[in-house]
Amino acid sequence: MGFFGKIRDALKKTKEGVSHKMRQLFLKNKIGNEFYDELEEILISADVSVRTAEDVVEQVKEEAIGNKIKDEQYVTDLLKDILEDTLNEAPVPEIKYPCVMMFVGVNGVGKTTTIGKVANYFVKNKKNVTVAAADTFRAAASDQLSVWAERAKVRIVKHEEGSDPAAVIYDAVSSAKAKGTDVVLVDTAGRLHVKENLMNELKKMDRVVTREFPEAAFYKFLVLDATTGQNAVSQARVFDEAVELDGIVLTKLDGTAKGGFVFSLCGELGVPVVFAGVGEKMDDLELFDAEEFVEGFF
Repeated sequence: MGFFGKIRDALKKTKEGVSHKMRQLFLKNKIGNEFYDELEEILISADVSVRTAEDVVEQVKEEAIGNKIKDEQYVTDLLKDILEDTLNEAPVPEIKYPCVMMFVGVNGVGKTTTIGKVANYFVKNKKNVTVAAADTFRAAASDQLSVWAERAKVRIVKHEEGSDPAAVIYDAVSSAKAKGTDVVLVDTAGRLHVKENLMNELKKMDRVVTREFPEAAFYKFLVLDATTGQNAVSQARVFDEAVELDGIVLTKLDGTAKGGFVFSLCGELGVPVVFAGVGEKMDDLELFDAEEFVEGFF
């Protein structure tokens, strides 16, 4: 089964709920003001933010009224196109090499597991990869990352528990420069996005990479648990302010019944989704695709 077979399965609950409500909406309402009000409610029920839902429905309304269209299929296709455009408002960065990717996020979102999957992705694409165990606070975090590094057959740089995370990154990028490494993947400690001292620590790590490996492209990705829903948007906003995010990695997309918050991430914050995880296996992660996500959503 291809990735987007998995995406459609992952979004099955969302799709069933939205599709059923859409069918009911078309059956009981002619396309008019009441119709658009209910369409907005359907989107919000799927965890699209109020702001994004209002904006999307307004675009649908203007286009449909402008063309004097009251056809169900036309309106549905129009809605899909606008939602896809919303996702594409935040362009996915082109990955250039050598590069450093730092993964940030709150506790329990699956950063370490995600790094193992991303390492595997780049190895399959013939890239030389090193992982840096800069989560030096969580007990056995580096051991967990070592297991994933071994599975992906990549090098790992780690220090003792309690070490300075910036020192781990320094050693990792120094090693990468010496060995001509294509990709350095940095694991960081989970942190509450409201804890200022922890966010400042991320900024310190950011400065180490910029200073010590200026020739490398530097990407900062936020790992988000897709089951978090709209709270993920507020998390993204704070992390973006702290380190200027380049993208999002979604985990546990197969465990959520409401995938609509993704539209708000891209449309309101301008931060693209780069990777999506749809299972626990090593290969259950692929590049995100806006068109296929929308098709899975409806």
